[in-house]
Amino acid sequence: MNNTDEQFSKTEEQFRNVMAECRSLFAKKLHDYGASWRILRPVSLTDQLFIKAKRIRSLETTGTSLVGEGIHPEFIALINYGIIGLIQLEKGYADTVDMTPDQALNLYDEHAKKCLELMLRKNHDYNEAWRDMRVSSYTDFILTKIQRVKEIENLNGSTLVSEGIDANYMDIINYACFGAIKMLENKEL
Repeated sequence: MNNTDEQFSKTEEQFRNVMAECRSLFAKKLHDYGASWRILRPVSLTDQLFIKAKRIRSLETTGTSLVGEGIHPEFIALINYGIIGLIQLEKGYADTVDMTPDQALNLYDEHAKKCLELMLRKNHDYNEAWRDMRVSSYTDFILTKIQRVKEIENLNGSTLVSEGIDANYMDIINYACFGAIKMLENKEL
């Protein structure tokens, strides 16, 4: 195994570890609240993603948190809300909770797997470029992806050449995962 293969392997392991952290939190919230997010319409999910990303940007620029939570938990929230968004795109929103925690976790796992597969393909093609980026750039890219989703929603999905909302959600999830990995690496240093 050469250094590039070792680095790709490390990235995959780190990505899986962050996704396991996200899944664990998601499962605990399913226990406490059920799949209450099933009532969220797509625009509300987009706004929730926006709120989380704006909070990260605020923490990055001011360095101050009055509620005591840092950036890492917000990246985790972006990942989980991104996966919820993918589920809602697939299933549509509901007026009541219409799935069990087990069904929600199965859907979560399916979409998390697709995000991992996308990350592996893109990471290969971009040759670990994310490692040389600043965490603040992930935040800006996430905010850009959210703005794109808003535009697509305003166009009722009728784009001319652009990727769909699902592709943007997956990119948000992957950038947030890279941010979470970097935050963990910075703690270890």
